[in-house]
Amino acid sequence: MRQHEVAERIKQYILQNRLRPGDALPTEAELCAAVGASRSSVREAIKTLTALDIVEVRHGHGTYVGRLSLTALVESLAFRGLLSRADDFRVLAELVEVRQTIEQGLAPSIVAALDDSLRTGLGEIADQMAELAARGETFVEQDRRFHLLLMEPLGNELVTQLTAAFWDVHAIVAPTMHTTPESVQETVQAHRAIVEAAAAGDADRLSAAIAAHYVPVRRHLQEGPEVSGPDAEEATA
Repeated sequence: MRQHEVAERIKQYILQNRLRPGDALPTEAELCAAVGASRSSVREAIKTLTALDIVEVRHGHGTYVGRLSLTALVESLAFRGLLSRADDFRVLAELVEVRQTIEQGLAPSIVAALDDSLRTGLGEIADQMAELAARGETFVEQDRRFHLLLMEPLGNELVTQLTAAFWDVHAIVAPTMHTTPESVQETVQAHRAIVEAAAAGDADRLSAAIAAHYVPVRRHLQEGPEVSGPDAEEATA
């Protein structure tokens, strides 16, 4: 039996038995019987599913349903982007379009769900980004937290995971884009504008601020790659 078919049968076993992330799978012998495959075929299928985070092998304890994260998606997109960036940054441009579409499309829901605490949190992160930029330091982690916090009030786990995944891919692929101190400040101001629009409860204004936020990123993509420098990462988000 082919490895792919065995992997699919294990996935069906998980679904049919309504197993959840963290639940234990049966022993290897029991799993072989359940999917009708040999030990070697099951072991190879488990390796494949582990790489996809569908299952998790805990040595000395057994095999469990994995976290079902988007790690494999991030690695695949990042590699694809790294392969293409020397030519035209096409993959990164497509990623930017998807990110912008998601954020703009969710602008009304974000405005409706944001509370004072989250507005304050976004403002504090934007202030940190401005302080770091003024000192000539990077603010990659703050940028990531900003976009995740923007999505947090929606309570949509898939949106949160996709936001994190797309941001991570972007951060891996983007550092060779051409940037300047002026464009870094433009990025900082764009995040401030998003905070102000969200605080005002204006979905249209928030959508416009999100669109403006991606303008310098798109410009850098058109300008193409350069030798990475201390400001390069700030253009990623």
